[in-house]
Amino acid sequence: MVLKLIGATSAKIGTTILWEGVPCTVRSNDVSKTGKHGHAKCRMEVIGIFDGKKRVGVVPGSTKIEVPNIDKRKAQVLSVSDNTANVMDLESFETMDLSFPKDLADKIEVEKQVEYWDIEGQKSIRRIL
Repeated sequence: MVLKLIGATSAKIGTTILWEGVPCTVRSNDVSKTGKHGHAKCRMEVIGIFDGKKRVGVVPGSTKIEVPNIDKRKAQVLSVSDNTANVMDLESFETMDLSFPKDLADKIEVEKQVEYWDIEGQKSIRRIL
């Protein structure tokens, strides 16, 4: 569920947006000046939250960009495999398999509590509590 819409010129560094349907974090937003008969353009560089891919694009400054609702929840790790962990949500007691970034691979252990993000139905472990 999209939380709100913002103008492309007001997307600041660190803002989470939906870029072509993929949740991303804004890395840079260069706004060009308007021409005599033209409109401002925004050259945006974003990084995917779940896949880590860099995306670059140019959009008109008046374009409305979707800002997704980020649901941050706590869970307990039940088991760990190569790049996924089986966790139990501490509120609903639901168990699920979630992926995690490579930098957390050596820190995730059984019985530890983690924070996972749910953005537009995609879930991933983001940090250890």
